Amino acid sequence: MIKQMEISLPSFPRGFHLVDDLILERIGELPDQGILHLFIKHTSAALTINENADPSVRDDFETILNKIVPENDPDYTHTAEGPDDMPAHIKTSLMDYSVSIPISNGRLNLGTWQGIYLCEFRKHGGSRKFVATIYA
Repeated sequence: MIKQMEISLPSFPRGFHLVDDLILERIGELPDQGILHLFIKHTSAALTINENADPSVRDDFETILNKIVPENDPDYTHTAEGPDDMPAHIKTSLMDYSVSIPISNGRLNLGTWQGIYLCEFRKHGGSRKFVATIYA
């Protein structure tokens, strides 16, 4: 069985946000076993899986990525959409557009300290759309 749906999450400020509960709320019941594949339909936000216990991890991600890919770099030529746009595109490519998570016993089989992050790279990114595909 393959089930696919498009879901939306509300607007988040720039940063790294745990969204497991919001995603599960929109998807509904999971099969006993399978895989959930999430794909974000944007070029200035990303998905990743990382630590869900200590919020400083999310702050450190933001700090380090801003050092690696700063705003207002004079070498950028794509600047019409604001100083955070081109860095957002680069950060999205560095992180990724999708994650796949095993489903076991009707639940996401994440590690003890793992959570799904929405990585919002724009100051005002707006709501974000995803394609959720469940393979059972």
